[in-house]
Amino acid sequence: MGRECASCGDWLSNSNFSRNQKLKGPGYSRCKDCVLGIVSYQCHECHRTFDSSNELNMHMQIHRQRNVSCPVCKQTRFRSGANAMQHVESGYCKGCNGKDNARQQIFEFVSRNRDFSNRFMTQTPMLTNGNNRSSNGEVPDKPYHCPDCNKSFQQVSQLMQHQDNKHRNQHMLTF
Repeated sequence: MGRECASCGDWLSNSNFSRNQKLKGPGYSRCKDCVLGIVSYQCHECHRTFDSSNELNMHMQIHRQRNVSCPVCKQTRFRSGANAMQHVESGYCKGCNGKDNARQQIFEFVSRNRDFSNRFMTQTPMLTNGNNRSSNGEVPDKPYHCPDCNKSFQQVSQLMQHQDNKHRNQHMLTF
């Protein structure tokens, strides 16, 4: 047995109403969440509910099509460019030999491309030793930054996810 909440309009079981609210009768009683002011966020695709808009945004990624290709091995199985970059950075991409090599290759690629490096790198490498590696051969700890809010990131995929979630692809980094 259940009833409709007078505030949110949801049909809920009686266990979702306090004793006091049940006594008010149908059409006047409010569910515990409405009484306490708890807001929930619902997915318009599958109708799951979440406690925060951030949880809903993360969940919405599962409804994206898998139509993005890896820039290295060309596999088309990713939901976003950030997911494809995570694949490369993880070292599991067939085209890269390990995680450290992948991170170095991505750093060098971004460094060589002035459009990317001027907008998305904390410091543009000034010295190279002839093979486009930085003078000490290492990738800085957080070489990438968001041009909108200046937040720094260790990996390109983190920057891409940040831009997608926080800035809605305003200046999305793409390869």
